[in-house]
Amino acid sequence: MSDASAIEWTDATWNPVRGCVKVSPGCKHCYAETFAERFRGVAGHPFEQGFDLRLVPEKLGEPLRWRRPRRIFVNSMSDLFQDGVPTEFIASVGRVMAQASWHTYQVLTKRHERMLRLLSGELGWMGRLPSVWFGVSVENRRYGIPRVEALRQTPASVRFLSIEPLLEDLGRLDLRGIDWVIVGGESGPGARPMREEWVLSIRDQCRSARVAFFFKQWGGVRKRDTGRLLRGRTYDGFPSIRLLSPTPCPA
Repeated sequence: MSDASAIEWTDATWNPVRGCVKVSPGCKHCYAETFAERFRGVAGHPFEQGFDLRLVPEKLGEPLRWRRPRRIFVNSMSDLFQDGVPTEFIASVGRVMAQASWHTYQVLTKRHERMLRLLSGELGWMGRLPSVWFGVSVENRRYGIPRVEALRQTPASVRFLSIEPLLEDLGRLDLRGIDWVIVGGESGPGARPMREEWVLSIRDQCRSARVAFFFKQWGGVRKRDTGRLLRGRTYDGFPSIRLLSPTPCPA
């Protein structure tokens, strides 16, 4: 786990799973893969195996040792719901989140179908955990909109969209049941451009739907130069928490 995360919308990261497989255009310039592959073959390094999928059970208990409440991005270097992660291991992650409930957990996936299936079925108790937010990545209409539709059907105390990298105009979004929207441009070498009117359209739709809006960055090759001001101001919205009844998790 990393305290003092550089990701603007979280406080810390927790990676009991490492590595992933590309599934859509938003993965093309994956920052996690770029970072991990730098250390492939470096003996003893956490990413000695590069970005190959790896379960890290010794990391499971870390949130229990963090006494100060934090917003924790779960698996910033992976995707909890990818097919290679056994259901029982996902449940183990959920049990820790239930036990260390003084934190807020932000779980983000591109595997919307599996998340919906598990949280509507055998892992339904995870979807009812009040301190866990579930979100999907949205980069364009073709891949992103089906994820939004699946998320709306997914049991969760808070549902959010990470629209990063935003690669095109998304048009009219159905934000019913969505609590939070993050928007950001791609950064690093080869970054694809993001247009202001695409961002403003999403901002205005969030205003109309009373959905919290967070503008993360413009991105680009040097994201520090482009910053995160939108029309002269920052947008740091976070969702209002809807507390559900406490839900016991399986032992």
